[in-house]
Amino acid sequence: MAIYRHSARGKINMKNDLYPNVVNITNLPFEQQQFAQDVVQGLTKKQKTLSSKYFYDATGSKLFQKIMDLPDYYLTRAETEIFTYQKEEIISGFCSAQPFNLVDLGAGDATKTKILLRSLLQRQTNFTFVPLDISLDALQELQSNLALELPQLPVVPLAGDYFKALAQLKRESGMRQVIFFLGSNIGNFPFAEIKIFLKKLCQFLQAGDQLVIGFDLKKDPRLIRQAYDDAEGITAAFNFNLLRRINETFTGNFELNNFQHFAEYNPISGEMRSYLISTQDQEVTLQDLDFTLNLQAWEAIHTESSYKFSEAEIQVLAAEADLKTQLIFTDKNHYFADVLFSVG
Repeated sequence: MAIYRHSARGKINMKNDLYPNVVNITNLPFEQQQFAQDVVQGLTKKQKTLSSKYFYDATGSKLFQKIMDLPDYYLTRAETEIFTYQKEEIISGFCSAQPFNLVDLGAGDATKTKILLRSLLQRQTNFTFVPLDISLDALQELQSNLALELPQLPVVPLAGDYFKALAQLKRESGMRQVIFFLGSNIGNFPFAEIKIFLKKLCQFLQAGDQLVIGFDLKKDPRLIRQAYDDAEGITAAFNFNLLRRINETFTGNFELNNFQHFAEYNPISGEMRSYLISTQDQEVTLQDLDFTLNLQAWEAIHTESSYKFSEAEIQVLAAEADLKTQLIFTDKNHYFADVLFSVG
């Protein structure tokens, strides 16, 4: 069993030896407070976890861009194929004469979205591009790139929580919303939470708004596993970067060489899971949080889940969220689907 300690200064109070109460984070910069809370709570669960949303600092975003170029990582190629060869059909599904916001949740470098943005500009469509990302670094880089590549594009970037940003848009903008949630990001939620996420998302939308969501489809399990455990070790570096970020943010001493990246796929549940495995007994301290834990050899920290879907499962999820499925676009191999939904 892992052991947790904290100093007499009491920045962390424990209800018991497995589950923490609330971290006193008022001494931290605002942007680090939720990060600290999630790290401590995740590492004091019986099954230790670290949230995958914290992968994407500046280094993590660059590593993920490398992952998307890997031969084994079929997801980006499949979705890019869909956008490249079916862009006119996709645009026709949501484009209208009335102005709208095109909101890209988790925009990253927006490589795939740019394919549609160029076509929309060629049509002289009246819209505003709203890239939304948790990583301020990624947004700043994207805004600079868009200013060079598509200088005529109206851009309003938003950093932070998806729902807070959507609530702001709903308050401040009377325009129709077209929401993009690409790259199979929907699969990174625990399966039970996908339904909750979709229902909550719809609370910030109204009749006439639309969604384009990317779903990684079920396929040969070997292809899926290879995509998350590439031979070049870039996916492993992406996983390890989460520990490096925790070290830098909270003055930690995670020794990256004492962990290994491990990925497995369950073809029954459709869940791809990634872990950081402690290869030896070790003690880790986060000085800024006065937090210490002892990890046993071969103890696992769960860092990411990515669910894969059948088209039937997608239809069920849509129905439960009161979304209407309008169009389904797939690549030639049927590896991936971008689905256009309408609200109301």
